[in-house]
Amino acid sequence: MCVEFSLKVWLRAIRFRFLAASAIAVSCGLALTVCLNPLEFSVLNAILIYLGVFCLHSSVDLLNDYFDFKRGIDLRTKKTKFSGGTGVLPEGLLSPTRVYLAGIVFLLIGLMIGGFFVFSKGYIIGLILLFAAISILLYSTKLVNLGLGELFVGIKGMLIVVGTYYVQTSILAVEAAVLGAVVGLLSSTVLYVNSIPDIKPDREGGRRTLAILLDRYGDKEKLYFLTGLFVLIYFTAAIFFMQLANDFTILLLPAIFLLPLVVKILGGFKNYFNESNDVGDLDYVKIMGNTVLFSRLFGIALILGITFVILFRLNTT
Repeated sequence: MCVEFSLKVWLRAIRFRFLAASAIAVSCGLALTVCLNPLEFSVLNAILIYLGVFCLHSSVDLLNDYFDFKRGIDLRTKKTKFSGGTGVLPEGLLSPTRVYLAGIVFLLIGLMIGGFFVFSKGYIIGLILLFAAISILLYSTKLVNLGLGELFVGIKGMLIVVGTYYVQTSILAVEAAVLGAVVGLLSSTVLYVNSIPDIKPDREGGRRTLAILLDRYGDKEKLYFLTGLFVLIYFTAAIFFMQLANDFTILLLPAIFLLPLVVKILGGFKNYFNESNDVGDLDYVKIMGNTVLFSRLFGIALILGITFVILFRLNTT
C-alpha cells in the first residue's frame, strides 16, 4: 500500500499524463522516418529515444516544481488539473530535496542516453542535447523570468522531432523541422493557456510568462492572439503536408475534424473574459482541458496523415 501510494505521488510529481506531449513528438519523428527512410528505422534506437526524452521531460517538471516551491509560487497558486503546479511539495507529500535530486537523476539518465547517440551519430545530437540540458537547468530560474519559457518549450518540441528523425536517419530534413514546428506550437499554446490562472502568483514570484506579458492588453487582443496561434498551427501543418506529398487537403482531414473543438475553446476563452474572469472558474478548467485535448488529438492527426502517405506509397509500389 505504501509503495503504491508512493508511486502515485511520484507519477503526479513528474506529471505523468503530460508525458503524452513528448510521446507524440517522438512518434511524429518516427512516423516521418518510416515514411521517408523506412530502411533506416531502428526499434532499439526508438525505445532509447522514448526513454531519454521521457527522462528529460520528467527532469524539467520536477525541477520546475522544486524552484516554484522555493520561490513561494506554488504556495500562492490555486491548483487545478492543468495549472498551479503538481501540489506534491505544498501538500508535504515529498520533500523538496527528494524532488530536486530526482530531477537531477532524470536529467543525468537522459543525458547518458543522449551521450550514446552523440557517440554513434555525431555532433548534431550533441548540439541538441546541449540545448536540452541548458533549457532544463535554466528554465525555472532564468528563462521564465525573461519571458522565454513558451519560446523554449516550442523549440524543445521541434528539436525532439528533428532529433528523433536524425537519430534514425542521420539526415537533417526540412520536413522534420516543419513538422517539429507544428509540435512546438502545440506545446507553446497549451503552456500559454494553462499559465493564465497563475498570472498573479507568477508575477509576484518574479516570473514573466507569455500570459503575463500579454496581460497588459485587452481581452479582444488576447482572443486574437490565441486565434492566431490556432491558425498558425493549421497553416504550418498544411505546409508540412505539401512538402511531404504535394497535397494537404486530404492529409489534413483528421485535423480539420478538430475545428469544432477549436471553436469551443475560443468561445469559452471569450466568455471567460466577458463574464467571470475568475481563474478559479470551472469553465476555465474546461478551456484548459480542451486545449490539452486538442494538442494531443492534433498530434495524433499529424501521425495519421503521415500514415496515409505511407499506405499510399506502399499501394503504389
